[in-house]
Amino acid sequence: MTKTIMIDPVTRIEGHAKITIELDERGEVSDAHFHVTQVRGFEKLCEGRPFQEMPSLMARICGICPVSHLLASATACDALMAVRIPQTALFLRRVMNLAQIVQSHALSFFYLSSPDLLLGMDSNSAERNLIGVLQANPQLARDGIRLRQFGQQIIESLGGKRIHPGWIVPGGVSEPLDVKKRDAILAETPEMLEIAQRTLTWFKTVMSDYHEEIETFANFPSLYMGLVNDEGKLSYYSGKLRIADASGRILVDHHNPEEYSELIGEAVEPWSYLKSAYYIPYGYPEGIYRVGPLARLNVANGARTERADREWREFRQHGVVSSSFHYHYARLIEILYGIERIEQILSHPKILSKHVRADAKPNNFEGVGAAEAPRGTLFHHYKIDEHGLITWVNLIIATGQNNLAMNRGVLQAARRFVHGERIEEGALNRVEAVIRAFDPCLSCSTHAAGQMPLEIQLARADGVVVDRVMRG
Repeated sequence: MTKTIMIDPVTRIEGHAKITIELDERGEVSDAHFHVTQVRGFEKLCEGRPFQEMPSLMARICGICPVSHLLASATACDALMAVRIPQTALFLRRVMNLAQIVQSHALSFFYLSSPDLLLGMDSNSAERNLIGVLQANPQLARDGIRLRQFGQQIIESLGGKRIHPGWIVPGGVSEPLDVKKRDAILAETPEMLEIAQRTLTWFKTVMSDYHEEIETFANFPSLYMGLVNDEGKLSYYSGKLRIADASGRILVDHHNPEEYSELIGEAVEPWSYLKSAYYIPYGYPEGIYRVGPLARLNVANGARTERADREWREFRQHGVVSSSFHYHYARLIEILYGIERIEQILSHPKILSKHVRADAKPNNFEGVGAAEAPRGTLFHHYKIDEHGLITWVNLIIATGQNNLAMNRGVLQAARRFVHGERIEEGALNRVEAVIRAFDPCLSCSTHAAGQMPLEIQLARADGVVVDRVMRG
């Protein structure tokens, strides 16, 4: 008789989701799915709003990565006004985006995933959390808190508050940077660089303990997409799209993000509210691709900062990195890069210029904005009427672009670790950990406080429960 294992909710992710695992008559995994169980209705809610309100409104999509939506939205509004923002405004937008990436990556790695990496996938679930990390390795826990604080303080210093800042506006930013704030940020970068380097060194020593996870955590050939600059190196904002295949061959290079619809299609499945993006020339679902830290390091030619370039070369020493377990590794390199790049930008002689905003009325009826969010490439696409009111919105979120890969990864891990009628908590934790490696952001401004309760039941086809695991 066939059976179904349900993990509801998936823990230590940002939002609400569940996983179902189908077992055949022999107790072997026949299928598995990652279900997003909440509805995000922002695309419809925006209709009828003045386009100038969009950046501030879009920042409310998520409490974890509001800056990413703020930035992509403001860029789409720049396109509606057909303006070129001042260079200093471009610098300042980049600083805030990099601060967002640093703090979000710190949250993902230290708060959500380090309990698995430090304590082990099979460790006591009651201790497998940030408090357990603090007890087992106080330095690691403090480093994670400090890195996140650094990124959030930059966002607050520039934008006035840490969550949902409104400082990035159509045409640039609302006010310039002063010397006191700049110097305060620069004074902290040496400590942050030391923390980032220390964490990378530690992580590389524990990777040898996770051979099975590296082999089975969404480890398969796929395409990769990210933004690059004119030299093909990392560019988290104002770059061009590059898509590479599993061998590193570049399929699309320096493609204008405004023409994303030539490359990216979106499909829907009955088992999830999350759309699945795919590469149009390859079709659905063969056009599976990944975005985010792993993809960015796979498509780029380098990082263009000294320490991150050195780490990037080591990361890519054997070519394209296909295991999604290495999203963790890539995140740490991006934290290092973000700190170095913030230091570079804030040292530019024009960073204190007072000219930070261009002003104009709508000059186009359609605009697209793109940026690299912590989890991958983010697109905001708006259409307006002659009064500047929004008539249509399409948002392509990084998590949706990873949806096909996450589902394939859940199935791959379940087939390796889940067998028979006895539920092993560590096996199910590994299935969840595949999703945590991608760090999906599903919350859209809704978060659970504390530890989420979890009950997993293994039932026969006749409804008889043969095993049960409780958590929380």
